[in-house]
Amino acid sequence: MADAIWLSFGVIFAAELGDKSQLLALALATRYRPWPVLGGVALAMATILGLSVGLGALLAEALPTRALNVLAGLAFLGFGIWTLRREPPSATEARRAHRGGRSALKTTAAAFFVAELGDKTMLATITLAATHHAFGTWLGATLGIVSADALAILVGRQLSQWLP
Repeated sequence: MADAIWLSFGVIFAAELGDKSQLLALALATRYRPWPVLGGVALAMATILGLSVGLGALLAEALPTRALNVLAGLAFLGFGIWTLRREPPSATEARRAHRGGRSALKTTAAAFFVAELGDKTMLATITLAATHHAFGTWLGATLGIVSADALAILVGRQLSQWLP
């Protein structure tokens, strides 16, 4: 299980660096206090990644081991290429989420839930869970994405002190 935690943490942390959700965390941190933003990120990502791990575990049961290994290898190559592709910075999700007047925790959780559906981190977690310990994959992936977004929240708080 420890191998699954560390592998998932490393893969998801690296995949999250510079991702649109990290920019979303940065943008939300310029408007809200950091702890509710971090809590919203953790809540949304624990949920999304839990669904991903469940789907990955189902795939592991449904597919033969050889086919699953080939599929996982191709998926990781695809994720690597996807990571190299630059995404344009966008704070549109943060602006839309702020209009509703909801709490920072709810706003962040809702924005992250929508932003991460079908994202490369979700797909990578499905692949990891299909070939590694499910709970370890969930824990490592959740800690990895929350850690990466915590860095963005820290940067966002610093920026909010200097920018209007």
